[in-house]
Amino acid sequence: MHLPSSRRTRQRTARSAWIAVCAALLLLPPPILAQDQKPGIAFSTIEPGAPLPAGWKNLPVVHGKPLTQYTLVHDDHGTVLQADANRSASALMHEGDIDLARTPVVAWRWKADRPIEGADNRVASKEDAPTRLVFVFDGDKSKLSMFDRAKMSVAKQLGGQDLPYATLMYIWSTNAAPGTVIANPHTDRVQMIVVSGQPGDAGQWQSLRRNIVEDYQRVFHEAPGRITGYGLLTDTDNTGTTTRAWYGDVQFLPGP
Repeated sequence: MHLPSSRRTRQRTARSAWIAVCAALLLLPPPILAQDQKPGIAFSTIEPGAPLPAGWKNLPVVHGKPLTQYTLVHDDHGTVLQADANRSASALMHEGDIDLARTPVVAWRWKADRPIEGADNRVASKEDAPTRLVFVFDGDKSKLSMFDRAKMSVAKQLGGQDLPYATLMYIWSTNAAPGTVIANPHTDRVQMIVVSGQPGDAGQWQSLRRNIVEDYQRVFHEAPGRITGYGLLTDTDNTGTTTRAWYGDVQFLPGP
């Protein structure tokens, strides 16, 4: 079937979304950590209105699209990160520096103001979420299928950078029950696990905890490689809507 040129353009733009994020992430300089500095982020220790913490970059998902605005604001629990998306998509990302052998568990808090009208993470044209926690992994690309390697080769030609071996996300979704695994509509090298979005979740702070190693093994059927980046993402570019969400501290902890 012949697709109108406008539709083909939208599909190509959607396919390039994670290419742009991951390529931009790979351009970040490695973080210089103080000896006592740990991975993660404690927004609660920063003054409201302060600049984003060092090492964190607001990366566009697609070149030319508006950026989601991430600002530090006061909340009843102290300082938190507020995300405002207006037909926008960008991720607040940090270079990877997590020892999964010592700290395989991530614990965090977030709050979504409301569901995104029309969003459905199973459908490319509706693939938005009010909150996401994102992890990007390295790995042996020679183990991938010829099809996946071909897609990565095309992506490198388009973006100029190698794509990550795999991306794992925890997401807020009203279209699937918690624990549901959803593959990104364009590539199964991006897997999403639903952790929020049930009736009553909107407008409420949620404290969440996941074992990254166990979840990675569950969705990719192998042990994870090195984390090359992690961050937060609130996006409404596909649905063309607005949303607001908040993120609390993110910690990496020993198991179980």
